[in-house]
Amino acid sequence: MTFPTPSYSREQVKRAGIYLVENEDIPDIDDNELLVKWFEAHRVLTNWRACHSYPINTFQSTLRQKLRAIDGVALVAQRLKRTPSIIKKLKRFPSMSLSRMQDIGGLRAVVSSLSQLKDLYANYKATRFTHALVSEHDYVANPKSSGYRSVHLVYKYKLRVPSPYEGLQVELQFRTKLQHAWATAVETVGTFLEHSLKSSEGPDEWLNFFSLVSSAFAHTEGTTRVPGYEHMDKAETYQRTASEAARLGVNDLLRGYSSVVKAIPTGATRSAYYLVELQLSGDDRSVNITPFARDKLEEANIKYSEAEQRSSPSSPMQVVLVSAGLNRPGNLGGRLV
Repeated sequence: MTFPTPSYSREQVKRAGIYLVENEDIPDIDDNELLVKWFEAHRVLTNWRACHSYPINTFQSTLRQKLRAIDGVALVAQRLKRTPSIIKKLKRFPSMSLSRMQDIGGLRAVVSSLSQLKDLYANYKATRFTHALVSEHDYVANPKSSGYRSVHLVYKYKLRVPSPYEGLQVELQFRTKLQHAWATAVETVGTFLEHSLKSSEGPDEWLNFFSLVSSAFAHTEGTTRVPGYEHMDKAETYQRTASEAARLGVNDLLRGYSSVVKAIPTGATRSAYYLVELQLSGDDRSVNITPFARDKLEEANIKYSEAEQRSSPSSPMQVVLVSAGLNRPGNLGGRLV
C-alpha cells in the first residue's frame, strides 16, 4: 500500500488551519483570488490529514498483536478526523495549531469486558516505545459530564531513523462494548438530529438522556458514575433511563437509523475502503457508497475531501471514509474517518 507523504511544511499547515478558521465557507465564485486561496488551504489540510494514515497503520499492527493475547474478538477501528470537526475544534481552541492537533489520526479498540480494557491499558503503560506518550486520560475512572467513558492515549510518532512522518500524533481509544454502544448511539442520533451531541451541543433532553444512560452503564460495569447522577442508586437510574427512552421513542429512532449501517457491504468481495455520503436535507435521507481498492487510499482521501466541500447549509451531508480492516474473519474493522 502506498501512503501519502507530507507535501507542505509545518508552518504552511499551521497557516492553512488559520485561514480555514477565518474562511470556513467557500468564497464567492466570482472572486478567483479567494477561491484559489481557499482550495489551496483545503489541499494542505487534505494532505496533512491523509499523511496520518501511515502512523495509524503502524500503531494498528501493534494494537492487534497486543489484543491477540487479551481479547481475540476485539473490534479495531481507525479513523481520520473529518474536516468540519477539525475546523470546529480549531475554532473552539484558538491557541491550537492544525500542525499540532493530537487527534487527526485515531485508532480504537473495543474489548468485551472492563477487565480486558484494564489489561490493555496496563500493557501499553508497561511497553517501552520509541514513540513518545504525550498525553493520557482515563475517562472510565473519571467520566465526562456528557457521559463519555473511554481511555485515551496520544503518542507522537518517532523512530530511531529519520522518517517523513516523525512528529505526527495518533490518539488511541480503548472502550468496552457497552461504552462503545453508548458512543455509537450518541453519534448516530446526533447525525440525524443535525447536532454534535458528542460535543455537548444540541437539545438538552437528548444530552441529559445520554448522560443518564452512561451512568446506568457505569452501574452495570461497576465503575464511577457520571457527574450529576452520583446520588441515584442502580434501581432509580435504570427506572429513569427506561422512562426517558420511552418518552423520546429511542428504540424506534435507532431502528430507523440502522438502515445506513446495513448499506455497507460485507463478505469476501468487499473493498478496502468505502466513501459514505449521507444526505440529510428534508425527507430525502439517502446514502451513497463508493468503494475503493486497497491501493487507492490516496484517491479515496481526495474524493473524501471533495465530498465534504459539496456539503452546504442548504444541502447538508455527513461524509465518512470507512476502512474494512479485519481483526478476525467476518468482522468489519470500522470507521476510518
